[in-house]
Amino acid sequence: MGGVTGGAIRWTYAFIDRPESGFEQACAFWRTVTATEPSTPRGERGEFVTLLPARGDACVKAQAVDVGDGGVHLDFSVADVPAFVDRAVGLGAGVVAPHTGWAVLRSPAGQPFCAVPWHGESVRPPVVDGSRLDQVCLDIAPDAFAAEVAFWAALTGWESYAGSLPEFHVLRPPAGLPLRILLQRLAGSAPTSAHLDLACADRNTTRARHEHLGATFVADHPHWTVMRDPAGGTYCLTARDPDSGGLPAG
Repeated sequence: MGGVTGGAIRWTYAFIDRPESGFEQACAFWRTVTATEPSTPRGERGEFVTLLPARGDACVKAQAVDVGDGGVHLDFSVADVPAFVDRAVGLGAGVVAPHTGWAVLRSPAGQPFCAVPWHGESVRPPVVDGSRLDQVCLDIAPDAFAAEVAFWAALTGWESYAGSLPEFHVLRPPAGLPLRILLQRLAGSAPTSAHLDLACADRNTTRARHEHLGATFVADHPHWTVMRDPAGGTYCLTARDPDSGGLPAG
């Protein structure tokens, strides 16, 4: 854990993947929600941007995809990319696309993630208007859930514990890292996917703000609200503390 080896996780990025047709709308929405500004586009088609906060280090990126409906994946920033890739493969991951200095991989159940170089990121961005994008939720079919929990817990080395409901499992990073991982066991068979979660001081207030920005309401639950961003990407507003990430007492 915590920098013991070169392959240890030093920083994390939530990578928002959205179809090209709705990419500009999605970027405008998430830029406002996170109080960030987009970097200069990069990539062969200008398909990648980093969302840059006024204070702290970036922890959100976005990508325009030309196949599928998009989704979310994690980028793990490490000091030694080959060591991290080797560890991931040893735990059951597959390498999808090796690149010079970084790599695209898939978990045993098929969730994409990337290993990228660490560039010294260390300062978590602040809470924005009572909310913080602080969690990536992996949605996993029942028959793959236990193996995925074991894989991600071993890969990250983070604190691992059962969530507030039987279908949830939490991986909490060391202090200072910007994103938690929540694993959710789905009710039925489905391809593994991922979505963003925001911790909200007041879900109703955040929901109203997001709807004003173009998001749409999907469903309400006791501790979370399901939404869709303007490009159709699903995400959740959760009743967790934006500073600690934990549920409120009681």
